Amino acid sequence: MAKTKTLFVCSNCGEESITWQGRCPVCGEWNTFKEFKVETSYAGTKARNESITLQTLNIAQIEEHLGRISTGLSEFDSVLGGGIVKGSVILLGGEPGIGKSTLLLQVAQSVGSVEKVIYFSGEESEVQVAGRAKRLGLEPCFLFANETRLTTIRSVLETEMPSLVIIDSIQTLYDEAFPSTPGSLVQVRECSLKLQDMAKQLGISVILVGHITKEGTVAGPKTLEHMVDVVLYLEGEPRSEMRILRSMKNRFGATNEVGLFQLSETGLSIVTDPSGVFIEDHGDPVPGTALTAVLEGVRPILVEVQALVMPTPFGYPKRTSLGVDLQRLHILLAILDSRTNASFASSDVFINVVGGYKIQDRGADLALCMAMLSASGGVAIPNKQVFYGEVGLTGEVRKVSQSERRAKEVSRLGYIATPNGKTIRDIGAQFNLLNKRDRKTNHAD
Repeated sequence: MAKTKTLFVCSNCGEESITWQGRCPVCGEWNTFKEFKVETSYAGTKARNESITLQTLNIAQIEEHLGRISTGLSEFDSVLGGGIVKGSVILLGGEPGIGKSTLLLQVAQSVGSVEKVIYFSGEESEVQVAGRAKRLGLEPCFLFANETRLTTIRSVLETEMPSLVIIDSIQTLYDEAFPSTPGSLVQVRECSLKLQDMAKQLGISVILVGHITKEGTVAGPKTLEHMVDVVLYLEGEPRSEMRILRSMKNRFGATNEVGLFQLSETGLSIVTDPSGVFIEDHGDPVPGTALTAVLEGVRPILVEVQALVMPTPFGYPKRTSLGVDLQRLHILLAILDSRTNASFASSDVFINVVGGYKIQDRGADLALCMAMLSASGGVAIPNKQVFYGEVGLTGEVRKVSQSERRAKEVSRLGYIATPNGKTIRDIGAQFNLLNKRDRKTNHAD
């Protein structure tokens, strides 16, 4: 016979307590503890004293076989490591309007042509989803339900036994056993845990859509990302057509893999030549532009960075960057001021990465420095020159990882790889970016 236990749970952070508290000791919010009852799995001394039989296995005798489902989208399958693993739970996050629902609608359509797929939506009605499918030119061959109750979803899964389930989104689900609103930390945690159990028991693959907070992380408890098997982020500038699907966690494949898509009226299409998207053909060389080869996972991509240096009309110079970490930009400017005799103390500096791409690779340091020196001195860099290398605080240029892979991609596209040089001053001098400053410095001396 089961016993009932009373617990109080903070609806804001999920903290549990056996007694009611006016203020949560973890998050500091007032009047957030809600009461709910939990049934224990045993009752009495006899149940506690019963022996538990556990079967152990030799790990060497276990056969590894991961059945995968192909989505029909090569970039999506590549990020997952070859397709969706059966019985896995995937979390997909991204900014509002970035294209999460569009991507999953295409996945549901492709997988639904060969497997049974159910699409649960708590944010959009049947008419809205059908309208999007019509705009994309799809003829849906999957099941759809507008449902947010977890108990109802479980009963449907046990009856239909689909191969793939898509839930848009996890923040709209709720379990009646927990006294909190949908989207709260308690509901997100408990619903995700039960969905994970269902996926493992029934062998059903589940894709969850997660909302993004202003900090850029999935809303809900951090344990949500620990519970699921795969965490994906769909990134890109809202006004740009380029979308990057990034793998942050993958128990069945490599992490930091990326898939490149282009958003259009017909949905997300695969980008076959990503370097061509981020490189602008100016014709004649233009001061303030430089090319770099960055790595996304194991894939090298050629990207164009642009710099604009203007005398500041104010006493404090302004630094603005789009696609580059602002703190890294401050460090590179300090290196240039100290190691090359360049002076940006009285200039506003603006940095932009073409195509809305966000650079996270330190290998782009050299290209950023060259672009800023080119813009400051008004000297253009040859169009076919590509720079990649990490710049140290002493001005030295360090070798970056996967240099051979980057050089191969640069050569394939008909460009010239990074010139030899031990310091940023040596490389800058090769392109006459420091001559004027050197003459002024020597004359002053």
